[in-house]
Amino acid sequence: MGVPLKLVPRSSMSDPSLASLAAARAMDPTDPAPPVSRPPGLSRRPRPRRIIAVGGGKGGIGKSMVSANLGVALAQAGLNVLLVDADLGGANLHTCLGVGQPAATLSDFLRKNKAQLEDVIVPTGVPRLSLIAGAQDALDAANLKYAQKQKLLKTLMGTSADYLILDLGAGTSFNTIDFFIMADHGLLVVLPEPTSVENAYRFAKAAFFRRLQQVEAQYGIQDMVESALTTREGSLRTLHDVLAQARRKDPAGAEKLEKELASFRIRLVVNQARTDADLNVGTAVAAAWKKFFGIEMDDLGAIRYDDEAWRAVRKRRPVLIERPDSPAATAIQRIAARILALDGTPEAPSP
Repeated sequence: MGVPLKLVPRSSMSDPSLASLAAARAMDPTDPAPPVSRPPGLSRRPRPRRIIAVGGGKGGIGKSMVSANLGVALAQAGLNVLLVDADLGGANLHTCLGVGQPAATLSDFLRKNKAQLEDVIVPTGVPRLSLIAGAQDALDAANLKYAQKQKLLKTLMGTSADYLILDLGAGTSFNTIDFFIMADHGLLVVLPEPTSVENAYRFAKAAFFRRLQQVEAQYGIQDMVESALTTREGSLRTLHDVLAQARRKDPAGAEKLEKELASFRIRLVVNQARTDADLNVGTAVAAAWKKFFGIEMDDLGAIRYDDEAWRAVRKRRPVLIERPDSPAATAIQRIAARILALDGTPEAPSP
C-alpha cells in the first residue's frame, strides 16, 4: 500500500502551436500566463521535493507508460512519489497501474466535492507510490477554468511527496503547457518517427514561448513576444531573435532575461526505439533544437521497443513490476537514475 501523503500550505511556415497560443491569448483574456512560481532549489528544502511533468506532441506515444513506470522506479529507490493523472480529457493512468476506477478523482477536488487533495489520493499497491486518478465523468473535464487551474497548480506545489509526477494530455493546450512549464523536469516523450519528432518540436516551441509570456512584463518585451507568436513574414522566430532585439532596447535587461530563460530545459525521452539508429534520435533532436533555437535540451535516453512492455500493459501492470529485468524496465530505471543525479539525490537501495 502507498504511504499516505500530507499537504503543507504554500502558495517561414505557420506554426500551429504558436498560432494557437496567440489566438487563445487574444480571445480569452481570463487565461493569462500564470505568474512565475518555480519551486525553490534543493538547498532550501528539507526534502528533495521535485515535480516531473511528462508531455508529448501527440497521443499514443507512451506518456502514461513512462509516467507510471518512472513513478515505480523512484518509489523503489526509497522515495515517496505521488502520480497525478493530469490528462484531463483522457485519463487512464490508473489502468497502467492496475488500479480500479477510484471512487474519487481529480474532478471531485476541482468541483469541491472533496475539500482536500488528500481525499482523492489512493494507494497503488506499490510501496511509497500513491495516485490521484484523472477526471473521466465530464465532457468539459479537459477545459479547466483559469481559477480551477490556478487552484490545482498551487495545491499540487504544496504536496509533501519527494516526487510529484504529472501525466499530461497530448498537444499544446494552455492547461497542458502550463503544467509542463511549472515542473522542475519537463519530460518530452517522442517516438523515433518523423511525425512524432515534428510534433515534439512544436510542443517544445509552444512551451518555450508560453514561458516567455510569463516574464514579458518583467522585462518589457511584450511587443517582442507578440511578434514571435505571429506568422507574419519578418516576425521573431527564435530565442536569438528575441534576445537580439531585447539587447538593442535594454542591454542589461536582456542579459538578465537570457540567464533566466537558460533555465528552460526540456528533457527528452525516446520511446519504442527499434534500431540502433533510433537510439540516437534523442541526441539528434537535441542538437537540432540547440542549433536552430539556441536552447539546450537534455537527452535522458531511449526505451527499447520491448514485447514485455506491451504484454505488461495488456495485463494492466507496470513493466518494472511485471518484468523488472526486461530491456524496457532497465531503460526506465536508467532514466530515473539520471533524474536523481540531476537533483543531487543519491539513489537509495530497493527494499
